[in-house]
Amino acid sequence: MQEWMIEFVNQFGYAGVALLIAIETIFPPIPSEVILTFGGFLTTFTSMSLLGVVGSATAGALAGATVLYGIGRWLNPQRLQHWLNGPLGELLHFNPNDVDRAVGWFSRKGTFTVFFCRFIPIVRSLISIPAGISRMNMGKFFLLTGAGTVIWNFVLVYVGSLAGASWERISDYMDVYGRIALAILMVLAVALAYLFYKKRF
Repeated sequence: MQEWMIEFVNQFGYAGVALLIAIETIFPPIPSEVILTFGGFLTTFTSMSLLGVVGSATAGALAGATVLYGIGRWLNPQRLQHWLNGPLGELLHFNPNDVDRAVGWFSRKGTFTVFFCRFIPIVRSLISIPAGISRMNMGKFFLLTGAGTVIWNFVLVYVGSLAGASWERISDYMDVYGRIALAILMVLAVALAYLFYKKRF
């Protein structure tokens, strides 16, 4: 897959970067690190510019994030409560009231969550769904998503341009970073879930 993505960006330039990043945002397993660092490398010997790659990547990310936000808007609290009122809720040990608590928490803390989660692989895409579920203001969502995404994209594209032909090594380092960040996030999620259930029972 990596070779295909590289060839796609090499052939279609900015449009290729935007399209692949949009797809990556909707389907997180596709590695944006490869696209961004390779895009940075391309700026060293083609007419593509650093700001052009960052801008096209950000446009693609915002497009993908909007799709996931829309899914969250469709997957509203009422639908979740309906599903959790049946076998799914029993299986997960959740009840409909948990939805209200989660939405309430996200409404209070979501501003920081949407921004900071843009720096965590996979989570940076999926965070758009709870933002939609909680009906976060669309303007605020775009501002926070755009700010976090621009920083993430700029860093990776710039580092890719500095690395030059060694850009693939940066992608490998980012893979390690992603694994560590996800591991830390999982530990925090388990700790929060434990505290949540301890408080309930």
